Amino acid sequence: MTPLHVAVVTETFPPEVNGVAMTLGRMVQGLLARGHRVSLVRPRQHAADVDGISDATSRLTTTRVRGLQIPGYAGLKFGLPAPRLLRRMWRKDPPDVVQVATEGPLGASAIAAARDLDIPVVSEFHTNFHAYSRHYGFAWLEGIVAAHLRRLHNRSRMTLVPSRQLGVELQRTGYRNIRVVARGVDTALFNPARRSAALRAAWKLGQQDLVVAHVGRLAPEKNLPLVLATFDAIRRHVPGTRLLLVGDGPARTRLMQEHPEHIYAGMRHGEDLAAHYASADLFLFPSLTDTWGNVTLEALASGLPVVAYRLAAAAEFIRHGENGMLADPGVSDQFVRGALDLVTRPRARRRAAMAAPHSVAALDWEHIHDQLVAALRDAIARPALPPTDEAVYGFLADP
Repeated sequence: MTPLHVAVVTETFPPEVNGVAMTLGRMVQGLLARGHRVSLVRPRQHAADVDGISDATSRLTTTRVRGLQIPGYAGLKFGLPAPRLLRRMWRKDPPDVVQVATEGPLGASAIAAARDLDIPVVSEFHTNFHAYSRHYGFAWLEGIVAAHLRRLHNRSRMTLVPSRQLGVELQRTGYRNIRVVARGVDTALFNPARRSAALRAAWKLGQQDLVVAHVGRLAPEKNLPLVLATFDAIRRHVPGTRLLLVGDGPARTRLMQEHPEHIYAGMRHGEDLAAHYASADLFLFPSLTDTWGNVTLEALASGLPVVAYRLAAAAEFIRHGENGMLADPGVSDQFVRGALDLVTRPRARRRAAMAAPHSVAALDWEHIHDQLVAALRDAIARPALPPTDEAVYGFLADP
């Protein structure tokens, strides 16, 4: 097939560390490896800004635009609208499809510019921004943000979501033209063989001591109070258990002041991050806002039983009682009981640890990249949306 020219518009990209950036980096790398051309548009994050992926093909070009600091996200900017720049670029060198990964002002202007030029647009739903608003003192904006996001996505020919569960939920609230493109996990990097006796010794722990881990942004939307409450319940049953927190964010300073006994590993990358996962024994992920949760797959691949709410990736890949424990969304007592069940039954926890890597062994990125390319080609083949945005193609599950 003829290679595609894909214009990717995003607020975040490697080397920034978050689930959206990681996923996009993987997706762009997959497009390049398949011979496609990628024109990346993103905010300039700092003066020495460089793309954090390797490209020996010269098929990746990057345009950096102006941005403003995102409140509560140190070192990360959202892009300002750039409709005239985008129209000028795309008239001169039209892409086959525009892939808008984030819904900020830059992404909104990209959708408008592409529609003006009759270029197919695919949008991605990565983050429940409307749900985030309640954690940052803007709960009154939740309905307004939700309506804005729905209208924005419905102006694209297709909205990509990571799971069928999320697609059904969005469709029920008025989203149209949904397509599932899942996410993968690097099982060569994240696996139980990364367990490090030296790392555990640095934490002043023996091989039989219990380490409970949470990896992710230390911020209100991650439901950290439940991590702390669950850990306290575990420690009452197994004294000497330690809590490992990998990541950074606005809550870190307060956490370190109020709970200096925990292990604060900060941001970790690559093999170092993989070793931190594999050197723990149990993973807690109580988020109610994540649309996928890459860390769930990375923990499972690393041999950690996962305790999570029945949402996003956890709902699809955790088999209750086999490789982890699931709780009904928002039922915190059930979450705590699930963690205690694994902790107080060491044999069950060891069986879950052995089963965990097998549950994600088939999620290789090559298959995910094929799904993405198929979705992009399908969007290109569809007729353009009319000005009233009335076209409805229905829900599309994984091909």
